[in-house]
Amino acid sequence: MEDLAGKVALVTGSSRGIGLASALALARAGADIGINYRARESEAHAAEAEIQGLNRRCACVQADVSSGADVQRLLQQVERKLGPIDILVNNAGIARPQPFEEITEGDWDDLIETNLKSCFLLTQGVLPAMRARQWGRIINLSSVAAQVGGVVGPHYAASKAGMHGLTHYYAQRLAKEGITVNAIAPALIETEMVTSNLKAQPGLIPVGRFGTSDEVADVVVMLARNGYITGQTINVNGGWFMT
Repeated sequence: MEDLAGKVALVTGSSRGIGLASALALARAGADIGINYRARESEAHAAEAEIQGLNRRCACVQADVSSGADVQRLLQQVERKLGPIDILVNNAGIARPQPFEEITEGDWDDLIETNLKSCFLLTQGVLPAMRARQWGRIINLSSVAAQVGGVVGPHYAASKAGMHGLTHYYAQRLAKEGITVNAIAPALIETEMVTSNLKAQPGLIPVGRFGTSDEVADVVVMLARNGYITGQTINVNGGWFMT
């Protein structure tokens, strides 16, 4: 298992929920952390303070990761403060629970751009430096919705399923360069996104409860430290989808 001391990790959408738990877990494992947020500035700076309290360096950057210009600015600011990015956690995402009959073209575009296009933009942005160093970890936060359809809508399910295609493509082509690319597919983790959706009920989960953000963050750290797992989707779903 790799030592993460001195590595730089960027976690998108990390002011709360799974992103925050992942950022803190990576910091405890020794990494310096780039925090990214779109709107929740006070929560992001609270996360920054908590990471600094762990004696890790932290860069806190506002950016809309669905925008190419914002992504470039985000990467430049993190690299200027912390150095080249070794670990990218593509966590930023939105969910818009809707009956499929009511989904508009705008709804579709919003979810695809925020959940899927952002992964492409950020991955493309970090890869040149990773390839130069022959080391990197890319971890994409997908969803059980990619596997079973879920309870949000087809726009969300499609955006998350697309992440699996990106994961497979990059993993195959980068395997000999010391760069692993994997996905994590959680189900009904007890976050604001889940608890605000009335269709998301613990009864859907065989183990009978929502998962915790820390249970997902444990897997993020494992994938960051492991150089032999690549091209995989790790299911953290309480048994909803079994392979």
